[in-house]
Amino acid sequence: MSSKNKDMLPISRETVEVEGVYENESGQEQYLRRGEEFPADLVLGNTEWEMTELALENHSDGQTDKRLIPKKDNENT
Repeated sequence: MSSKNKDMLPISRETVEVEGVYENESGQEQYLRRGEEFPADLVLGNTEWEMTELALENHSDGQTDKRLIPKKDNENT
């Protein structure tokens, strides 16, 4: 048996721990934020949800974070 078969997927009404895109057993995809509840499916009722895409925060304004720019030797910290 593979270890994937032993994983327990979250089910409806459980709290989302990791923000991202999730897909339920019927193929419905939904973006869920941390702290929300996994919704029930209208047809299936309670259903399992599997993460398909992790939400990553990036620098969408196109500028490098100032903390990541190295300081020159003569600059004070």
